[in-house]
Amino acid sequence: MMVREEKLGLKELIAIGVGGMIGGGIFSVLGVAVGFAGNGAPLSFFIDMLIALAAGYHYVKLALTFRDDGASYTYLKKAFPDKPSIAAVEGWIVIIGYVGTLALYAFTFGAYGADLFGLSDSLFLRIVLSVGMLLFFFFINLKGVRTSGLTEDIIVYTKIAILAGFAFIGLLNVDKDRFVPFLNKGVSPVFLGAAVIFVAYEGFQLITNAVRETDNPDKNIPRGIYGSILITGLIYITLAVVAVGALSYDQLIRAKEYALAAVAEPILGSFGKVLISLAALMATSSAVNSTLFGASRMMAEMAEEKIMPPFLGKRDRAGVPFIALAVMTFFAILFTAAGTLSVIAEFSSITFLLVSIGVSLANIRLKDKTKARIDVAILGLILMCITVATILVYLAFSNLEELVTIMLIYFAVTCLFFFYKKIYHLES
Repeated sequence: MMVREEKLGLKELIAIGVGGMIGGGIFSVLGVAVGFAGNGAPLSFFIDMLIALAAGYHYVKLALTFRDDGASYTYLKKAFPDKPSIAAVEGWIVIIGYVGTLALYAFTFGAYGADLFGLSDSLFLRIVLSVGMLLFFFFINLKGVRTSGLTEDIIVYTKIAILAGFAFIGLLNVDKDRFVPFLNKGVSPVFLGAAVIFVAYEGFQLITNAVRETDNPDKNIPRGIYGSILITGLIYITLAVVAVGALSYDQLIRAKEYALAAVAEPILGSFGKVLISLAALMATSSAVNSTLFGASRMMAEMAEEKIMPPFLGKRDRAGVPFIALAVMTFFAILFTAAGTLSVIAEFSSITFLLVSIGVSLANIRLKDKTKARIDVAILGLILMCITVATILVYLAFSNLEELVTIMLIYFAVTCLFFFYKKIYHLES
């Protein structure tokens, strides 16, 4: 008797995409968005949704054309077969991007945890909670334990239910007068806010990694990617409307690192604040667990292909890439302990925008195979390039120190790669 192989349907793909995006982003970047855009913060989230849809177009086309692997590294390798260093550098950038998101999730966990204990101003407690959570999931992953697909679905849809329910109740309590004037900080800060918080939409790319396990991928992959972006965007925009309509600008800025919990308190009382805080802890924990699991294996696979130092590919008897796992955790701890929320968010947003730009270039170069519409592809690429330029120009004029820090990270990673390439005599 033939056993029918289980396939992922649209519901599972939506869970993967939404779970990847609502992994901690909205809980931390809501206050950042308000800090830049003021009353126009909902518009910042809307702009980011459009950018994510544009990036999603490239991922859809490439995933359905190259179904052997959904990694962006593979797409660039296919697009530039005679220049393997391009794909390799992009692979290294993806890894440091995951370090940035791990730091963001851990930072958010620590901030909401400290606020839950009534010690939101305690930097020490925030760092202890952040580092402790990273170490906890390091040991969980080290033992080869990961949450089952069913449990992940339950966690994701529980998060959606809590946030959607809160958003609906919050809309009934919005003070419309707080939106006057709507663009109180001007037009350009709205676009700047969108550029800085793009990391909140990082995660839909995970769907492309499941293309081989998807039922009817030609229909479900596009629906999964676009659907998860639209669902996430609707939740984000609504929560931003509730935040601006419930608290003053100064209140949101004071609670920037745990803004959503602060918004919940005047609407649902102390119960609402605790509920949102618990949702944040659950979301960030799930995100750290899955990111450590996936990113460490990606690093190990790159090491096995000699794109990264071979020792990173070592696995224990259970198949766990323990060295890659330790390296990811170590650098995430450094980043979350030493960095500020703004620099972590900016670094993560820039990194994944750069990765999306690389994927866009691959799609344009492979347009004859992917059957991509060149006008749509180029429009999306231009949109992402403008967004990266917006962050860089802003940092150059307002916070040169942060820009230098971010550029030094990229410079160090690039130098390490070419030093490694020279030692191992890799092809250019």
